[in-house]
Order: sequence, then C-alpha cells, then structure tokens
Amino acid sequence: MAIRTFGPNAVDWEERVDLDRLRRQRLARLNETLNRSELGAVLTFDFANIRYMTATHIGTWAMDKLIRFALLVRGGEPIVWDFGSAARHHQLYNPWLDHSDGKGGPPTGARAGISTLRGAFHPDAGIAEDVAAKIAAELREHGLAGEPLGIDVAEMPILTALRAEGIDVVDGQQVFLEARRIKTGDEISLLTQACAMVDAAYEELYGHLRPGVRENECVGVVSKVLYDLGSEYVEGVNAISGERCSPHPHVYSDRLIRPGDPAFFDILHSHLGYRTCYYRTFAVGSASGAQRDAYVRCREYMDQAIALVRPGATTADIVQVWPSAEEFGFADETAAFALQYGHGVGLSIWEKPIFSRLVSLDHPEVLEEGMVFALETYWPAADGWSAARIEEELVVTADGCEVITKFPAEELLVAGRKYWTVGGELNTRRESQSHLNTTRGNGAG
Repeated sequence: MAIRTFGPNAVDWEERVDLDRLRRQRLARLNETLNRSELGAVLTFDFANIRYMTATHIGTWAMDKLIRFALLVRGGEPIVWDFGSAARHHQLYNPWLDHSDGKGGPPTGARAGISTLRGAFHPDAGIAEDVAAKIAAELREHGLAGEPLGIDVAEMPILTALRAEGIDVVDGQQVFLEARRIKTGDEISLLTQACAMVDAAYEELYGHLRPGVRENECVGVVSKVLYDLGSEYVEGVNAISGERCSPHPHVYSDRLIRPGDPAFFDILHSHLGYRTCYYRTFAVGSASGAQRDAYVRCREYMDQAIALVRPGATTADIVQVWPSAEEFGFADETAAFALQYGHGVGLSIWEKPIFSRLVSLDHPEVLEEGMVFALETYWPAADGWSAARIEEELVVTADGCEVITKFPAEELLVAGRKYWTVGGELNTRRESQSHLNTTRGNGAG
C-alpha cells in the first residue's frame, strides 16, 4: 500500500500524524540507543538533536548559534537549557518536559541557560564554566559522574571546562545518528508531506521557467510556494543553469537562463523539522541530443540503484552500480564526492546511511525497513558544459522501497516552450504541459 499523504491540519475524523506519539517514540529510541552504548549520558548542542530529544524549537535563526544545549542521562529525563524567555515558554507549553510530581520531585526539564554563542561572549565571563557546572551537577545527581559523556558538537572552551570538572568527554554523535537512523511511522508521514510540498513547488517552477528568468528568481518562486504551503524553513534552493551545470557549483547565482539551457534544481526545506533533498533537471526552450543523452544516463543509474533497495541490501550494493569518479571526469572519489551519492533524510538532510564509493565499498551499511534516504545521480553531457542531475527520496519497505518524490523525472522535460494555435492565439506551455500530464499518467516518478 502506498504511503499516505495527509493534510497538515489535525482532524477528528481521520487518524493522521500523532505528534504526541512522535515525541514519545523519538525519545524512546534515543533512550534505547543510549542504554546500548557505553555512555552514561549524551549532551547535545546540535539543533536537530535537541529537537529529537526534547521536541523543542525556537526558530531557525538559532540553528547555527550553539547557544542551546540539552542533556539525557541514562535512566533519566531530558533537560534543555534554553535561550532567554524560550525556557519559560517551554515550561508553559511543553508539558512533556514537566518532570515534577508536585511533591518536591525533580524540577522542570526546561531551564534557562546559555552557552558561549560561538565565542561571542567574553572568554573571561565564565559562561563555559557555568555550562560545565550544570552538566556536572546532573551527572552527580544520577550517580554518573565517572561515566563517559557523549557530545555531538561543541566549542573548545566547553570541552575544556567539562574536562576541568573531571568529566570524560567522548564522541556522542553516533548515539544520536543511530537513534535517528530508522524512522517512526509519524516521521515517515512528515517526510512524505514535506516531499508533497516540493512536488507543488516544482509544478509552479516548471510553469515559470523560460528564457530570460534568472536563477535567483527561480529560488524566489520556489520559496514562496513552500512558505505559502506552511514550510517551516526553506534551507536552500540549488538553482544551476547553462554552462554552470558542469562542473556543478552547488550554489545559485543571478545568471540569466537562455534558450537551450539545461537547468537543475535541488529543493531543501523543513516541514515540522523534517527535511527534503530533491533534485530535478529541465531543459529550457529546447533540449540538445547531448543533454537528452546525459539525462538518460543519469536516469539509468538512478533506476538501477532503486531496483536494489530492500531490507538486507547494503550501501555497497547500491554504489557498485554507479560509475567511478574517473568514468565521469574526476581524479578520485573525493573530487567527485556527492555527485553519485545517497544519504539519510530526517531532521537533517544528511543522516545515516551514507552511500558513496568514497566509503561504502569498504564500510557498507545494511538497509533496514523504515529507513528514509535520498539517492542522487549526476552525468555531464558530451557537449562539455551541460549536465543532468536527478534525486529521489525513498522509504525502505518490508519487501523493497517506495519513492516519495513524485514530480515526473522519467525523461527530460522541456520548459518554456511557446506554440501558436490554429486560431492564431498564443498558447504557453501547451506541448510541455501535455507531455507532463502524459508522463504522470504513465506513473513516472
């Protein structure tokens, strides 16, 4: 059965995403992973890990500030120290963080506290030492002061202060990523909804794309559609056209798109925290033979990879059907990294598992039911300047996989064509739209 795509609203007449269940199951998985590890606790400064652990969010502006932090001790409840009045807001509106029993029990899991703000605070202000003291007190409270503390990302003053408290600081990122590796049913629903929003953005972009449009204008068109649909955050729109396609620069510009150009796009946004990574390639006005050939090659590599996805397969199985770096003009796999590529998608766009000839052949990871990841392929055209780029997101099912990126990509679509009707009236996109509808009817994507 196809994965269901619900509306974003809550209703009483249909069982949809259960956000309370989402919170409980995420924390349960993190606790299970922590208990299987050798760590006594995990401390996170990473925005996505904080959200996974505590189900708190204070706006995407805070993603790169390293000012919030959260702790989960073995056998305990999560505690988040948050920015300014955000902690008070959590106390009022996040009842799942209320650990008190009304009888003098443990205090709330939402507390005021700040970290070093990427070094902006004066080093002598004692901020790092205050953070370390808070963490050390919790570890002592739970009898874990002598156990290793796993951290995902942190600034050097924090690490120094924690070690000064006698804490054994080790890598904790693997605990978080291992917990997040398999998605719950609610996570899969949210990831599918996020893709549906990008489907709509591509429909609008396809209608807008024509000679004379700039790459940055395409970014604006996509962003508006996503925010109008309720996107939490448009992380990026990778808009690449013309001779910028090969080599791939991974950043949009103000380039004016010309007749005959290839144009490929990657749309990354967040729906309730859950990301997309979703490439599509178009030709604008017309497509050369070289562009069509590159697209066919790119699609073949994608289809070969998708056909292998099932529980028990490995990342090595997938990357073996992709070309080596040398086959498409790069010196080695480091130089070609992320062009023939795959990665888990969740609260971040790059999670476990990773698919790359750089690492997967020697360090394969086994695919399991409930994984959600993106596979992306690339092929440069024989003309020396154009290229094709395709990306699909998949959910691993019990007996295979399901593609949740639905905008047609089975063959190269040409956007921006204009044709005159028999009556002499100008009609825009008639042939392209007809082709698009035919492709959809054949179940592409």
